[in-house]
Amino acid sequence: MRTALDIFAQIFRNLWAHKLRSFLTMFGIAWGVGSLLLLVGVGEGFRSGNKRELAEFGQDIMFLFPGRAPAVKGNMNSARSYLLTYRDYLDIRQLAYVRNACPLISRTDLHEVSEFANGSGEILGTESQLNEISYLPLKEGRWLNELDGTQRRNVIVLGNELLKTLFPGRPAVGAFVLLNGIRFEVVGAMPHLGRGDNMWLNMRGYIPFQVMASSFPLKGENHQSSISFIEYQPRVTAEHLLAQEKVHEIIGRNHEFDSADGNAFDEWDTIKESKMVGTIFDGMNLFLGAVGMVTLALGAIGVINIMLVAVSERTHEIGLRKALGATNRNILFHFLLEGLLLTLGSGLIGMFLAAGLMVAMGGVRGPQGFDPPKLVPMSAMLAIGSLSLAGVIAGLYPARKAAMLQPMATVLATLSRIFLRISVRS
Repeated sequence: MRTALDIFAQIFRNLWAHKLRSFLTMFGIAWGVGSLLLLVGVGEGFRSGNKRELAEFGQDIMFLFPGRAPAVKGNMNSARSYLLTYRDYLDIRQLAYVRNACPLISRTDLHEVSEFANGSGEILGTESQLNEISYLPLKEGRWLNELDGTQRRNVIVLGNELLKTLFPGRPAVGAFVLLNGIRFEVVGAMPHLGRGDNMWLNMRGYIPFQVMASSFPLKGENHQSSISFIEYQPRVTAEHLLAQEKVHEIIGRNHEFDSADGNAFDEWDTIKESKMVGTIFDGMNLFLGAVGMVTLALGAIGVINIMLVAVSERTHEIGLRKALGATNRNILFHFLLEGLLLTLGSGLIGMFLAAGLMVAMGGVRGPQGFDPPKLVPMSAMLAIGSLSLAGVIAGLYPARKAAMLQPMATVLATLSRIFLRISVRS
């Protein structure tokens, strides 16, 4: 125990004797490790923010919107517009590769009036299974059910901002709202969706699809049985492209155009987008890993340099210790431990500074799609392991060089330096 304490005390004395050199080496390693962990933390915050944003739509959702079908494949100059219909939805729902589907009619020109205020949000006509596809939690009341549709009940579920607008500080469930003069009972209310001032998801009201189709159909000529868009989910996530292909075939057949022309479809595949984001971050992780390796390599080179200088400056000390009985293993262990402490200590300082900065930034609300940076435990463990390895490698060569010095050679070298100084002075 005494010997170990003596070794550590001597190591710290040697580092303190060359404060500037030791500080610059440690600062470079700490800065590199801290910067690397911060970059990884920012990337992880972006990844989790995007994942959360997609999760607020739901899991494995695919959206299909009205599109334009070219008369000649690939030539959009001659394209004609087409609308989705309720028949399209029924055919899509029958597909073996589709787990669930829901039609929606959207109107933003309806006027909502309560006994307290007026509103102007988006009203969606939908079937009851929408909450099985999209993320639609309830704060109070209930969601739409099948009887609401089959019995054409005038009921509505309000989004959080529309609820606050129509019923400021007052209970809403059981109250009534007028939609273009037609009376609807509020049966449910939703909490705030998304972060910050996300209004479009929260300024919505949901009514039964059959009521919407009969009372507030889409405007325009030849819009009978037309719907705004369709949400659907593949049977399993891995089959999303196969499900999309089968959906294209149905739409192409029902609207008489070539389904092989991808330009004819306006859609959003959240599964594909999620995979794309994952691929981007995998590439970022590889890049950051390469930056980390370069940082550690430069740090190791700095440690090797400072240790080689230390060996050359302490030749007489090494010779004296070996003359007094120190073995090659003692000298090797001493210098190896010094290099390891220098590298690992610097890395730990950088890691703790980065962690402290990320904790301080935890309360800062970033833009939409960004979460505060997070310390990734795996990255921290890899950094510690890599630093330990770099410390061993950086200290091994100088330590071995020190251990191989011969006592007589070191004494003679010391004496020659002394005589040289005396001759220069004289």
